[in-house]
Amino acid sequence: MRSTMQLFDTHCHLDDDQFEGHRDAVIARARQGGVEAILTVGVTADSSHRCVQLASQYDSVFAAVGIQPNYCGAAAEGDWDRIARLADGPRVVAIGETGLDRFWDYTPVEVQKDYFGRHLRLAQQRDLPFIVHMRDCEADVLEMLRAARSRGVLRGVMHAFTGSAETAAECLGLGLHISFAGMVTYPKSIALRTVASAIPPDRILIETDAPYLSPHPKRNVRPNEPSLLVHTATCLAQCLGMPVDEFARRTTENARVAFRLPK
Repeated sequence: MRSTMQLFDTHCHLDDDQFEGHRDAVIARARQGGVEAILTVGVTADSSHRCVQLASQYDSVFAAVGIQPNYCGAAAEGDWDRIARLADGPRVVAIGETGLDRFWDYTPVEVQKDYFGRHLRLAQQRDLPFIVHMRDCEADVLEMLRAARSRGVLRGVMHAFTGSAETAAECLGLGLHISFAGMVTYPKSIALRTVASAIPPDRILIETDAPYLSPHPKRNVRPNEPSLLVHTATCLAQCLGMPVDEFARRTTENARVAFRLPK
């Protein structure tokens, strides 16, 4: 029986090789589990192109295009121009995944900052939301977001948020949405659930980041996939003291507002 829940997976990577050969089944399971929409997010120019293709193939799939910070150092000449062209696609609803990452050492931070700035400007030029990856670099990200806000209105999502309550509050003040992935469900993530419980109900989003970050109690499931979003929804609904069906409906409504999609 198909779930009556209304869920929106606001961040996954359907183009990943781990889904090769069984994407139809993955999307069918998502629909069966109540996931009515999926945003598949590019991490390179080639990945972004594949995401745009997937969005054209499946009615429930939309695309975001960008170069993830850990891949910026490997970007080829012309890749950024490809992202800018892909951003005009009919089912492209966001720019990213962009941001900064000081945990991994794949791309010099100054190169990451250059590309983060490009993504922010492109999003403002196209009047699209951007999707921010932030790992071990809250101060750097906030500094660049403040600079972008000085140029104009910000529309964006803090993806797979694991930051502090203070960072969340400033991001909300800048006009952004806060999205939580499987980490918030882990038994030891008490502090993160406390942060999540303070997010206004109209600014919270949920995601899988599939094929990564499988939620509790399905952490042994590999790869993660959109159908498992219900576990993150259930956890966060409890945090906010809300029935899970209502929380699912509310976060789906929030996503449609954030990405300017019809209800």
